[in-house]
Amino acid sequence: MDTEAVARLGAAVNAARGGDADAFRTLFRDMQPRLLRYLGTLAGDDAEDVASETWLQVARDIGGFHGDYAGFRGWVTTIARHRALDEARRRGRRPAVAVPADDLTALPAANDTAADGIEAVSTEAALRLIATLPPDQAEAVLLRAVVGLDAEAAGRVVGKRAGAVRTAAHRGLRTLAGRLAQDGLARDPGVTRRPEKDGVTQARSLALKDMR
Repeated sequence: MDTEAVARLGAAVNAARGGDADAFRTLFRDMQPRLLRYLGTLAGDDAEDVASETWLQVARDIGGFHGDYAGFRGWVTTIARHRALDEARRRGRRPAVAVPADDLTALPAANDTAADGIEAVSTEAALRLIATLPPDQAEAVLLRAVVGLDAEAAGRVVGKRAGAVRTAAHRGLRTLAGRLAQDGLARDPGVTRRPEKDGVTQARSLALKDMR
């Protein structure tokens, strides 16, 4: 997101806190598609209902919110996550993406692969592929590459350290890139792999960038 857009949405947050309905609609239009992709994996068929409940709470409580637009996205996502888990408990089923009970202790990844994947995971096929990852990796990828949160904000949403979120997102995106590369090679046996660099093949890197 460019600097101008961030400034515009930050101004919308401030105006919405003061009761500006047009500003609230601006925030809704920007956030709702990301939120539905996230909830589609977390809450399944209940995603739209959970999103509606989330926005009702946001509308009720936004006057007490303090922060910029990045903080607003994290706040809305946290509300949505809690609503999704409440709905799962009410229906007596596990959420589509399970919530690990223990924190991860992995160190931060040397490079933040999720940053390269922002804007890259938007199609239904990609979201279905994300859902096949281990639960902690799937949610980390969704928060980083779909909702667009930074590692610190994503960590606050799930109650983990930023380094744990970076590591989970890195591993998840690396797995997705590998699966996409394998799929591409299976379709075109004439393609040859290039030597690996930093643990990721050139084919994987291209697959990650091309995942639209």
